[in-house]
This record gives sequence, structure tokens and C-alpha cells, in this order.
Amino acid sequence: MNFNLNEAIEVLETTPRTLEHFLSGLSPGWLHCHEGEGTWNAVEVVDHLIEGEKTNWIPRLEWIIQEGEGKPFPPFDRYAHLNKQKESTIEQKLAEFLTLRSENIARLRALVDDEMSLEQTGTHPAFGTVKARELISTWAVHDLTHITQIARIMAERYRTDVGPWVEYLGVLRK
Repeated sequence: MNFNLNEAIEVLETTPRTLEHFLSGLSPGWLHCHEGEGTWNAVEVVDHLIEGEKTNWIPRLEWIIQEGEGKPFPPFDRYAHLNKQKESTIEQKLAEFLTLRSENIARLRALVDDEMSLEQTGTHPAFGTVKARELISTWAVHDLTHITQIARIMAERYRTDVGPWVEYLGVLRK
């Protein structure tokens, strides 16, 4: 096992600033490019991360602590953000994400006060029994997944422009 709560929190704390540095000030061409029909652009990924802060990670952790395996926690609608998009700049969205994430990390620290609380179990609606530690690990890796996704989406925009160098650019390998 490699899980360490403090190390997971390091990733969770840096993600909003990483995205702020990566996306703030970019032109719409970068922010709204995507990999094809039915895929997300960078703005939609940020909206998804915001939705997760509101309805996924901490609510599920609280459910595990309060309900245990008694009843499954509610499913997370991974596409809810597509129906809730509001008109705001990427900078406003990133600021909202940072605020929500800071609040959630404080809540995480309050909820998980010892090693035993990391081993508490709950019932996922699709996977069955899961541990609090697994949920927190997934939260950190989820961040890394979406940072990678954004970089891949943006690289894809220049696929045809890099010419023969495409063979040296791992992010463009299919």
C-alpha cells in the first residue's frame, strides 16, 4: 500500500493552483477545444471538478462515516455539470474550485482524525463495499486523471500541426 493521507492531501491542495496556472489567460481556442463529439473541453472538465466538490467526495465520505455499509451512498452523476454550466470566466470557475476544495480539505481533516477512520467502510452503489481510504485515494487520482485529460485535449488541437514530430510526442500517441 502506498496511500498516505498527507500525501493525498498534497495533490488535492495543489490541483486548483495547477489548473489556475495552466488555464488562466488562455484563449478560447485552448479552453474550448475537445477530442471529438461527446468529449469534454477544459472548461467542462473544470465544471466537472466543481460538481465533484459539491456532491461527490466529502458527501460520500460523510455517508461512509455516518451510515457505514447500512445503505449505499447515492450515485454521482458524472455528467451533471453539463446541465448546470453557468456563464462565468475560466478564472471565476477556477476561483470557485479553489474555494470549494479548500473547504473540503478542511472538512476532510476534521472527518479523518486517525488511521482507524480511514478503514471505515461504506457501500458504493456499483462496487459494493469500499473503504474511506479508497475513496480519498480515488479523489487524488481523479484529479491527476483530469489534469492529464486537459493536457491531452490541448495537445490534440495541434496534432496535424506538429508534422513528423508526432512520433516523438507521447501525448499524441493513440
